[in-house]
Amino acid sequence: MSHTVNDLDTARAGAPGSPLARNRLPRWTPLALAVAAVLVGCGIGAIAGLSSRIQWGLIALVLFVAANYVVTRTVDGRRQAKDRVATSLVYACFILAVVPLVSLIETTVAKGVKVLDGAFLSHSMSGVLGTEPGGGVYHAIIGTLEQVGIATVIAVPIGVFTAIYLVEYGKGSLAKAITFFVDVMTGIPSIVAGLFILSFWILILGFGFSGFAGSLALTILMMPIVVRSTEEMLKLVPNELREASYALGVPKWRTITSIVIPTSIGGIITGIVLAVARIAGETAPVLLLVFGSQVINNDPFNGPQSSLPFYIYEQYNLGNTASYDRAWAAALVLIILVMILNLIARGIARWKAPKTSGR
Repeated sequence: MSHTVNDLDTARAGAPGSPLARNRLPRWTPLALAVAAVLVGCGIGAIAGLSSRIQWGLIALVLFVAANYVVTRTVDGRRQAKDRVATSLVYACFILAVVPLVSLIETTVAKGVKVLDGAFLSHSMSGVLGTEPGGGVYHAIIGTLEQVGIATVIAVPIGVFTAIYLVEYGKGSLAKAITFFVDVMTGIPSIVAGLFILSFWILILGFGFSGFAGSLALTILMMPIVVRSTEEMLKLVPNELREASYALGVPKWRTITSIVIPTSIGGIITGIVLAVARIAGETAPVLLLVFGSQVINNDPFNGPQSSLPFYIYEQYNLGNTASYDRAWAAALVLIILVMILNLIARGIARWKAPKTSGR
């Protein structure tokens, strides 16, 4: 027994041949390899005459992963080398996902700020020819806010109550059928929702093109997102809270309204805001149902109305420099609007998150 303990103490002390006595790469090794890979990749790209910086970056990425594996295996061994390669691939995938996003934002900002000013945000296209500079996006902003707002007012109560039914009451075949159709609706293309409202609301019932017709199509697209996000948030509420409420004699409906929903309200609101951001950029239903307009129309229930996605599509199709600048500026406005909604969602989630003890 004492002999075994002595051997263990010797291994812990870093005796020759033990795993603890092996050399270890310093922590700054991956950073140094990354810098070297970037320099070598840029050099290879310049010598080979590659004009795209993305190609230079891919070469540097391959060199970094290979060099990281070889150096780590030489010093730390095969197991640590595999771990380093896996970590490098994770970071590489992250970079590959971020690069298109950064490039998109950079291009949109660079081309959108040319005409984005106070006049552009406060004027419509009334009386402005498509080939001449000037005009604005005010009428499209009004249309987007009204159409998305109406869709939110319709979709949120239906989606939240459906999720409450599925989590708290639904146990039979009806709940399974609703879940199935919610899953199907999640994958419905936006053009299909627009065609459905076009055939039912306009062709069969005889109503005209309007912002409200577009809102109905956006409602179809928004409802399954609200149902799914709310359902997942309600499932996260511990059953112990429900059981404690029932033990005190509180009715089920009161338990839902006083305990379940307040506990998950942060996640529910976050899901709703993200669903709003999802439908704010839909173009196909607007093209089919709203029909577009060059002037300000504050009445979403009467007459054609514009929106930001339709405005971008319309200006791009004009095919001249002035219209391209307006399209990029409107795209930048739409991105800023969606970004604001996402920041609001994150702020609400942080505000309503359960407070943890400081102990």
